[in-house]
Amino acid sequence: MRTEDVLAAIATGLWRWDNASGTVTLDSEAARLLGLPAEPVALPEVAVRSRFHPVDWNEINGIVNLAVAEGTLAEARLRIMDEDGRVLRTVRSRSKPLENRAADGRVDYELIGTIQEIAEAQPGTTAVHTPITGDWRRSREAFLLDAGRALAEARSTAEVLRVAASLSMPGFIPDGLAVFGVSGDRLSIIGHHGHDPGDEGPFADMPLLTDYPAAEVVRTGRAIYLPSPDDYKRRFPATWPLAQRFDRISWAFLPLVVAGRTMGAWMAAFKHPVSFSPDERSVLTTVARMLAQALQRAGVAESERELTTGLQRSMMPQLGPEIPGMTLAARYVPTGGGLQVGGDWYDMIPLPSGRFALVIGDVQGHDVRAAGLMGQLRIAVRAYASEGHRPDAVLSRASRFLAGLCSEQDTGQDTGPGTGGDTGGYSDFQSPRFATCLYVECDPQTGLLEVARAGHPDPAVRMADGTVLMRPTAGGLPLGIVPDTDYPTTRFTLEPGETMMLCTDGLIETGGHDLDTGWARLRAILESQTPYAAQDADPEPRHLERLADLLVQAVHGPSSHHTTGPLADRREDDIAVVLLCREGEGCGCETPLLHPSRPARRTMTTVAQAEPERVAGVRRQIRELLHDWADPEQVDAAVLMVSEMLTNVLVHTDGDALLVAEAVGELGSRRLRVEVADASDELPHKRHPGEMASSGRGVLLLEMLADDWGVDPRGEGKSTWFVLLEQSKPAEATESDSPYNHPVE
Repeated sequence: MRTEDVLAAIATGLWRWDNASGTVTLDSEAARLLGLPAEPVALPEVAVRSRFHPVDWNEINGIVNLAVAEGTLAEARLRIMDEDGRVLRTVRSRSKPLENRAADGRVDYELIGTIQEIAEAQPGTTAVHTPITGDWRRSREAFLLDAGRALAEARSTAEVLRVAASLSMPGFIPDGLAVFGVSGDRLSIIGHHGHDPGDEGPFADMPLLTDYPAAEVVRTGRAIYLPSPDDYKRRFPATWPLAQRFDRISWAFLPLVVAGRTMGAWMAAFKHPVSFSPDERSVLTTVARMLAQALQRAGVAESERELTTGLQRSMMPQLGPEIPGMTLAARYVPTGGGLQVGGDWYDMIPLPSGRFALVIGDVQGHDVRAAGLMGQLRIAVRAYASEGHRPDAVLSRASRFLAGLCSEQDTGQDTGPGTGGDTGGYSDFQSPRFATCLYVECDPQTGLLEVARAGHPDPAVRMADGTVLMRPTAGGLPLGIVPDTDYPTTRFTLEPGETMMLCTDGLIETGGHDLDTGWARLRAILESQTPYAAQDADPEPRHLERLADLLVQAVHGPSSHHTTGPLADRREDDIAVVLLCREGEGCGCETPLLHPSRPARRTMTTVAQAEPERVAGVRRQIRELLHDWADPEQVDAAVLMVSEMLTNVLVHTDGDALLVAEAVGELGSRRLRVEVADASDELPHKRHPGEMASSGRGVLLLEMLADDWGVDPRGEGKSTWFVLLEQSKPAEATESDSPYNHPVE
């Protein structure tokens, strides 16, 4: 009896599908099963395709590709359709893909297999989804979409492994998972799930030549399916004892392939029998491909993070040795996207004079070039400072250095990696850049600070009682704009118990804020953390470090000094912040007194004849000094008298005005004394101006608004002063009377 007769007797036909020529050859039984005349025939692929349900035909390609990759049989259930779209019967196809390599090196394949009718056919009915192609397929597609989304969002190897461990596959859920990596000729475990600690020991460092399924998968690049313990024991007797103790029934080992390179293997083990049908193998293969890509992305991202973190830490200096009587804290957080590097920096430089310098700056941009320029500029500033130059000279030399550096790059190589002078993105590396900078030279013995500023935000000082003032300082252009630029120096003293904050504009403006609203946000943080309000409690052991963290958290959410918080993706600029505290009563850096008195608030400012615009800054300082004064009308009166006294000096003398304001006492009963000194010997005297007079009312205002006032002669010049005694806030005052609601002049 011929083989064809035997196959026809059991309703089994033979077919051959040549992918290269696009023809399908059928014997008589196969033609009958496809609804064609029962005779051998060779048909174009299109003619055969019209006989299959469209959904089933789409499944064939995936099944065949899977069989080609694994070197196994391609099995599928197919619904045969008539010309009216009705299902004639359901057949099972089993075929073996064979590779055919053409003379030009192109690889194609040919399918040789059988078609057999199965008992699930429903003649005369419309095409309906069977369990194989219906609910299970929809569940599989939904699972793959969810798995792909979750793996795509994983940012680290640990996250990828957690996602892989949480995958619940449709119809078959692995009990244990393991991901193997390759290092040289050794196989190691990257991560596992469903095992006890220490179970990975025998598999942690295994030669690739070991008779173990994962090792063979890595060597061959082909998946291995072991439906039963007998299959495992028969194929891998040497390593079967290692797997036997886990009491699993079925195993699947799949290669992790990226760009044609096998980077490891993935094991899925089951405590229930799994036959590994084509659909199940297709799901496992798809998950393995997504897992491999996710692991590669996570590895690249971790390498970039390690590189940029190392670059940041190498560029960000340590704060140096401890300074007697002073405490330092600093933070640096790079911007959100890209390589996480930028142009902000800070530095602490010991000086030959025994003093030290604090530097904070911001190079334009937050890209790789900004980080490179930042490193060069930081070294230049440190070198100039270490030579003993004064703050103004350090910034002048740094500006000349940056301008020359950008000029050299601009006039140097003018062609990029392309040809024909096409620079592409390379031109950005040639464009001029500028930098803002704040340089502070500090005497730790006296607290004297000498500040030179190049387009940078002013420093802020939190006084011993928690009041925060922005310290206006003279400044010049940002570094690198004009090579020869002068930078005036401003001097003031950091009193015991006071803390100075230096920061870049990223801390102020990030989150949609401008300079005013951003400063209000920081001021609230600084004042809310004053330790004076909790003197009876235990002292905060790392108060300045905690304050630095809170300032960053105000922008990014909780974080540490080298990791980002939950709002990291919303930040627009790098952040650098430096805090300097001169230890004293009320600063929080040392043990508080049992019954402390409220520290005095004091501010001192010089207004030069050539700088009348600084009067507005002094008015702002007085408002900030009295921000919690009980009666806002007294605050307005103090601002008015200060403005009048300073204006009189600028108008009626040839010298500068020195203002000292001090508030002492407990809240509700404080005493404000403001003194303005000048070098003129001419004493003010009371005048009687007419209604249309534009001057002559200074003494009248002092008599009307001050609780006390006077003029004290000095060796060279005089000092005019007034005193205000804090009064209780009027009962009819409302929230709108708060000094925070008054416009800052």
